[in-house]
Amino acid sequence: MDRAPIFIAGIERSGTSLLYALLASHPNIAMTRRTNFWAFFYKRYGDLSQPDNFERCIDTMIHYKRLKVLDLDFDRIRREFWQAEPTYQRLFTLLEEQFAERHGKPRWGDKSLNTERYIDDIFAAYPTAKMIHIIRDPRDRYASALKRWGKMQGKAGAGIAIWLSSMHLAKRNLQRYPDRYRIIRYETLATQPEPTLRAICDFLNEEYTPAMLTMEGAPGHLNRGSNSSYGKREPGYISTSSIGAFRKVLSKRDIAFIQVCAKQDMIAHGYELEPVDFSLGDQLLFYAIAWPDNMARKVAWQAREAIDNQRGRTMPATTLLARGEARHA
Repeated sequence: MDRAPIFIAGIERSGTSLLYALLASHPNIAMTRRTNFWAFFYKRYGDLSQPDNFERCIDTMIHYKRLKVLDLDFDRIRREFWQAEPTYQRLFTLLEEQFAERHGKPRWGDKSLNTERYIDDIFAAYPTAKMIHIIRDPRDRYASALKRWGKMQGKAGAGIAIWLSSMHLAKRNLQRYPDRYRIIRYETLATQPEPTLRAICDFLNEEYTPAMLTMEGAPGHLNRGSNSSYGKREPGYISTSSIGAFRKVLSKRDIAFIQVCAKQDMIAHGYELEPVDFSLGDQLLFYAIAWPDNMARKVAWQAREAIDNQRGRTMPATTLLARGEARHA
């Protein structure tokens, strides 16, 4: 039986939650979500062989909302951590294995956004791990973000910058780790769930089981009827109605901008370009206002991303519980 860790990669509104729910319903796989270990914890507390550093790290974890829902026994983590080499990998593994053990499953995986950024560190820590990167039509992804959060500060410029960055990493990672990395289209998973899951199970060295399609291993996702931006869905049903929904959400200028910026990657992954019929007035507005505005926002997002990649990402204060709220170990 393969017990190698599984990581789901991809950006927000790309179908990562759907893939998480399907894999979590496999009888051998326990999936955590949004732990963000590699973004917010890895190497952030210094050398964990120093007890003070370890205690600072574990204290933050106890107050971290994403881990509180896992109901972990941190007393046990403290005891077991010092029984082998005290590293971040060991700490993360103990947390994941405890969660998997509680669910009676021999293998664990995690779904955290943008995991593709950290693949080199992850694969160095787990030499047999597998990563599945789910992608989505950039127009539908941006439309879904607009529906979920309303007007976005970065507009289409930032929206396509996010997508292009993830696609760049997808291509780079697949080239570097061809046997351990897979790119899956959300559209293919949604329209052909069983054959797509069979291929995923082959990649993971697991036997496909129809139980995956029930999504019962992710009750929160199942009870909400998915994580769609387009309203509540029928529980246990994979809807395809959001595919192509960008046509009802995005302006012609947004569609045109996204397609110009992402044309090469869209075509390479089977996303057909939409004809955009601009009037003369529309063309003037596009090139005089929409294009330079979105390009500026695209460049601004890329600059912020470069800074964050260099100095690391800060855990939002909203993800931490107040001291009185946490269950102390």
